[in-house]
Amino acid sequence: MNTIEHNVTGKCFELKLEGHRCVLDYTLNNQVMTVTHTGVPSELGGRGLAAEITKFALDYAQAQGWKVVPQCSYVAAYIKKHSEYAPLVS
Repeated sequence: MNTIEHNVTGKCFELKLEGHRCVLDYTLNNQVMTVTHTGVPSELGGRGLAAEITKFALDYAQAQGWKVVPQCSYVAAYIKKHSEYAPLVS
């Protein structure tokens, strides 16, 4: 398991690995986390890191009682595939 950090100031969740940075960016307004971007460098592609960071972010939002707006197509697809997160969608 990789270490994912919540950068509150930067409004993102990030995972640093092998000198690269994977990120899930969001905005937060009235307890609604709008996910705007998920990025994994091509050097780290194919390892499931986007899924890992997305799961972490959604679990965090759930624990905070936030709703989620998946503007990022990856996160929208992830939620569709993992229906346990569907109740979070605003």
